[in-house]
Order: sequence, then C-alpha cells, then structure tokens
Amino acid sequence: MEKIELSGKTILVTGGAGFIGSNLIKRLFADVKEATIINIDNVNDYYDPSLKDWRLQELEKAASAISHHTSYIFIKGDIADKGTIDGIFEQYKPQVVVNLAAQAGVRYSITNPDAYIMSNMMGFYNILEACRNHPVEHLVYASSSSVYGGNKKVPFSTDDRVDNPVSLYAATKKSNELFAHCYSKLYNIPTTGLRFFTVYGPAGRPDMAYFGFTNKLLKGETIQIFNYGNCRRDFTFVDDIVEGIVRVMQGAPERKNGEDGLPIPPYAVYNIGGGQPENLLDFVQILQEELTRAGVLPADFDFEAHKKLVPMQPGDVPTTYADATALERDFGFTPKITLREGLRKFAEWYKSYYNPA
Repeated sequence: MEKIELSGKTILVTGGAGFIGSNLIKRLFADVKEATIINIDNVNDYYDPSLKDWRLQELEKAASAISHHTSYIFIKGDIADKGTIDGIFEQYKPQVVVNLAAQAGVRYSITNPDAYIMSNMMGFYNILEACRNHPVEHLVYASSSSVYGGNKKVPFSTDDRVDNPVSLYAATKKSNELFAHCYSKLYNIPTTGLRFFTVYGPAGRPDMAYFGFTNKLLKGETIQIFNYGNCRRDFTFVDDIVEGIVRVMQGAPERKNGEDGLPIPPYAVYNIGGGQPENLLDFVQILQEELTRAGVLPADFDFEAHKKLVPMQPGDVPTTYADATALERDFGFTPKITLREGLRKFAEWYKSYYNPA
C-alpha cells in the first residue's frame, strides 16, 4: 500500500452537496492543512434541493472558519459533462479524487433509468478518462452493497461473486468496479471502490427509510414496512463512513509489476458497513423512541395505528450484511456508532432543521 499525505494536496470530491460528500468535505476541512478542496455537484432535484443548498451553506460557513490555509472551491456542474470534468482536471490537476456523485436509489432506477446511465456510467467514465490524462495518486469511488443482489450467503464478502444484480442501480455500481479495474490495469491508476451499506444520519437523503418514515409519521400517514418486517439492514452512521473514506484516501493500492513486467492492477474494493445487521422492526422501534425523545412526535403518538406490514418491493433484497474485516485489517477501521446513538443524532437534527410544532 502506498501512503498518501493529504495535506498540501488538491482533492476533488464529486457529489459534495450530497449526504456523504458534504460530511466528507467538512471532515477534510478539519483534518487537512494547506490543501485545495474542489467540490462539484449538479444539485439536481432527485430529492428536495433545499436540503442540498443547506449542506452547501454549511460547507461555506465551515470553509470561512478554516484557519490553516486550506481553500475551498464549489463548482455547480455535472460529471456526465465531459468538458466540465476535463476543464477541472486541466485547471486544478487534482492529486486525489473521491467520486461520490451518482444517481442513487434502487426503486428510482426502475422508473427513471436514463439518470443512472448518464451519472453512474458516463459520469464515472469521464472521471476515469480524466485520471488517465492527468495522472492522480488515488481515485476512491462509491460502489454499493446493492451489487450483492440476492446473494444468500451472509455476511457479504468482497470475495463473493456479484454477477446477478437485481436493479439497474446495482448494475451500474458493479460496472464502476469493472471500469476501475480496467483503467487500473491499462493505465496503472490506483483505484479503491467502497461498497457502502445503508448510510444514515443528520441531513441524510429523504428517500431513505428512516427519513421517509419520519416525514410520513409527522403527517399522520401510514408507514409501510417491507417484507412484513423480515428485512435486515447493515446500517452505517455517516461519521463512521467518513472516517473509513478518509483512512482509505491515505492508502492507495501499490503500483508494481508482475513477473511478465506488466503492471499488476493497483485496484482494491472494500465493504464499508456496520457489521451488525438490524431487524427492520427493531430499527423502527428505536426510531420512534428517539423521535419522541427529541420532541419531533408527541409522547402519546399511536405508532401501531400508523404501521403496515407489506410484501417486498421489486429490486430490494431481504438482508444486507457487511463482512468488513478487510477494511479493519488494512486500515484499522471499525464502525463505532450504535444505531440508537445515530438515530438520536438524526432526530435532534430533524427537530432543529424542520422545527415541527
């Protein structure tokens, strides 16, 4: 593994108005000295853009408070636009790239596939081409636990075959790993893919279950619990995810040649997850307790009257469960934040952001 010093570097984060991206940039502001951090995001309306605008405002505030000469540049643009990406690489010559920009969501990929092909395929291709033409020290990119599809064996290991995606979203994420391997082999670009497992936390994505459930309960609507509650999810709090990303950024797969004198692809893929799958019904129980505690919902709210057990949705899987031992072995990373701690932080943020009566 090649050690990478982040201080003094130019770091490009794509999707920095997004949930994970904005939290990563905030962490880099705190940790990295005398760097240039570039954030590109198209701020699309897949979900409420005002939430993305709020995250961007928080980043501007954090950037103005930096005391150690790190500069921050936000570019409103789309990674699917080759000219925009080439222009950024030509002008700023980033040395470390973290590609988090993507069209997210399993269910949306069934109704709006074009968005996934443009952002997740064309966009990632543009990033790879730019990394080829303007060599970088390390490209880290978001994959997803969705690549495991309907795998029955748990926990999911990066050694498992992942050739049977059950959604277009999953197929695009698997393709990212294939593209990255190809470019690592052909052009000796160090790449690391991270398969995220159900990331949650304050200012998260409103299309995720915990956020959507909260919105619906506040309106007095009924929440649907899929697969009759027989779902298990490996939830990972966003601060844990960011800790993992920052560690991985600093350790690139080593560039070396094989016996044939040709490069061995400097390529790696890791699971990054909580490693403790939670039953969906338990998760809902903790969520309702924390929403009540934070004052988002009244203490006498009748949760049972607002819950409905329904069959599985197309494209979903019953269980996600990360085997993250490789990440622990190589980077000393273990998620620390419990589901209750994480949902408490979300509930408190939700109260302060929306200030529901």
